[in-house]
Amino acid sequence: MLLAIDVGNTNTVLGMYDGDALISSWRIKTDARTTADEMALTYRGLLADQDPVTGIALCSTVPAVLREMRVMLDRYFADVATVIVEPGTKTGVPVLTDNPKEVGADRIVNTIAAHHLFGGPCIVVDFGTSTNLDVVSAKGEFLGGALAPGIEISIDALAQRAAQLRKVELVRPRSAIGKNTVEALQSGALYGFAGQVDGLVDRIIAELGEVTAVVATGGLAPIVVPESRRITHHEPDLTLLGLRMVFDRNAS
Repeated sequence: MLLAIDVGNTNTVLGMYDGDALISSWRIKTDARTTADEMALTYRGLLADQDPVTGIALCSTVPAVLREMRVMLDRYFADVATVIVEPGTKTGVPVLTDNPKEVGADRIVNTIAAHHLFGGPCIVVDFGTSTNLDVVSAKGEFLGGALAPGIEISIDALAQRAAQLRKVELVRPRSAIGKNTVEALQSGALYGFAGQVDGLVDRIIAELGEVTAVVATGGLAPIVVPESRRITHHEPDLTLLGLRMVFDRNAS
């Protein structure tokens, strides 16, 4: 049984694999102040009804959490084979950027999974704390991409800086022309971010050529995918799949 752990800035996603099958998954908040012992209590609670973990694959974009995760793994899972995706880990992905070490591990893992599922060239759109567009070549190389402020942090910033605006639920409004403040904010957020993604995809395709797929993932993807004309696939477990593939590559 493989436990895949994707530590993001806002949420941490865990998935339990039995061979190639994802049998359970959980989403919990990421807190950079959480200690290794607190993490162990949470994880053991989630895994209480599962078969024993025999392998762990981990990637993290939060250095403070990664540090505590290392302590937790050493203390509570010392007898479990562990692969942490970081510089030096065998991923099979050439990173063709100016500074490969600054590319987030989650972006590399998504590249592996997207190329496995759809070939290439393709584009991964990860809707999280930031909105990441990652470009994968026909050979499975990570070519680079675009980073934009995420939906939730953009709405939070607007509510903090504008006295008469507030946070709203991210749902489709009755129309693009909002008839009240709430619907106007929902329209701007939902259709605005869908348009942003479509515009960036158009520009990337103009430089790259036609792609095999535009793949959406991340916690906020279900909100935007129905409004986008360029996103072709939604794979909520893309990062977990990539982690499983990296584990298999290194375990072998």
